Amino acid sequence: MSTSAVAAPACYNSAMSRRVLNPEFLKLPFAQLAEVALDEAKRLKASYADFRFERLAKQTIRLRDAHTESVLDGTETGYSVRVIHGGAWGFAGSSTLTPDSVKLAVQAAITLAKSTRQLAAESVELAPEPSYQDDYVSDYDINPFDVALADKINRLTQLSELAQTAKNISHTNFQVDQVLENKFFASLDGSRLTQQRVRVQGNLQAISINKASGQFAAMRTTAAPVGRGWEWFMGGYDYESEIARLPGLLQAKTAAPSVKPGKYDLVIDPTNLFLTIHESVGHATELDRVLGYEANYAGTSFATLDKLGKLQYGSKLMHITGDRLTPHGLSTVGYDDEGVKAQSWDIISRGKLVGYQLNRQMAGKVGQTRSNGCAFADSFQHSPLQRMPNVSLRPNAQEDLSTADLISQVKDGIYIFGDNSWSIDMQRYNFQFTGQRFYKIRGGRLAGQLKDVAYQANTVDFWNSLKALGGPQTYVLGGAFNCGKGQPGQAAPVSHGAPSALFSQVNVLNTSKEGLL
Repeated sequence: MSTSAVAAPACYNSAMSRRVLNPEFLKLPFAQLAEVALDEAKRLKASYADFRFERLAKQTIRLRDAHTESVLDGTETGYSVRVIHGGAWGFAGSSTLTPDSVKLAVQAAITLAKSTRQLAAESVELAPEPSYQDDYVSDYDINPFDVALADKINRLTQLSELAQTAKNISHTNFQVDQVLENKFFASLDGSRLTQQRVRVQGNLQAISINKASGQFAAMRTTAAPVGRGWEWFMGGYDYESEIARLPGLLQAKTAAPSVKPGKYDLVIDPTNLFLTIHESVGHATELDRVLGYEANYAGTSFATLDKLGKLQYGSKLMHITGDRLTPHGLSTVGYDDEGVKAQSWDIISRGKLVGYQLNRQMAGKVGQTRSNGCAFADSFQHSPLQRMPNVSLRPNAQEDLSTADLISQVKDGIYIFGDNSWSIDMQRYNFQFTGQRFYKIRGGRLAGQLKDVAYQANTVDFWNSLKALGGPQTYVLGGAFNCGKGQPGQAAPVSHGAPSALFSQVNVLNTSKEGLL
């Protein structure tokens, strides 16, 4: 599988492949409205204020059996104002782009701050951050919103037809999502920031139905959502090769034996491991969750403050970083939604918990003098929350082991490829995960597919069973568009890099038998 960017196909002109700020966004009066908002906030004696203007364009294309099922387009534009007044937050937003509307929004935010001040347990204090004046455009080759819809559908139809020709494929579904995100941020601190990010995701699912028995099985491609453009579907990811293999893989899965429950050594591919990282490390080290801010909805965390610098989260091979800098990462930005410059830091080092994800308000609660830039709002209608950065497991820096090298170390085990369903408790501790494909390992070699596999553990036992890591050649960036959090709910895109990894004696369940209990 290739994940490198490719040159723009000949059918696209050079203007389409330039990474330039969206001209439709630049026509909007965000800079003028920002000055109105900040002047009004200053007049009303706000100790802090920021103004965030957003234009968010989305398009979803769905094909069924190589025919277009639906095309959904949507664009939302608006702004929000956050203020601190009397030590309390106030927030308001609107899609009415006039100076009078902006003044009313600031006044509403101030009124809210005055009301909530009586309920606040402590005054809001923000970690300092320098001011910046900058433009940022994410790393992509072809803005998908510059590509004709007919060209997109033709490409997805072509890919769907590759699977449709196989006799054992009864149906296919292909969904592609594209996002163009523009933001402008201004604050009383002096920052003026314009940002543009592009992201895409898309996978084909193949379904095989046995007409005689009525049984069916499904399998999909494993292309990760990425901070790239339409080039991802034009060779940036090798959809052709994976789709061509799906019918044979699906046939083998259908005929595969059901797994025998028990303890197994597991070689977990990064296409599966990224989700385990997300749920058992990413969410567990969000400081707002640790402090109980999310307890009413998304839960808390076992990785409490008293464990910082003490908890042996995993084996000494485990090195987890947080960052907003990874090329093509879904959480990669120039600056977060509080104007904090993107950076990288350690969350787990040599298996020990050493850091959390922070925003400006929470940084001081763990003795930090600066936020690490983890504030994000998914819409102008929502206030920024502490959201997950790119949280990644670093590969083996000493030896560039391949996935086959890891498999060769296993006498009796299972190789797990691709993500599927998952479950984890509200403290991010007890969990189970399934996958797309499972292979028996016998005597250091793959020995055919298995089915009905789920692995189960608690977070600390699982990561302490980490026995070996693949090198940089196995490292893949996975992720999701739709990490949910907050009330009202917000969805954030996030990436997780991982190498292949070997875990010792992990409990494996048979999902078919468990489902019959």
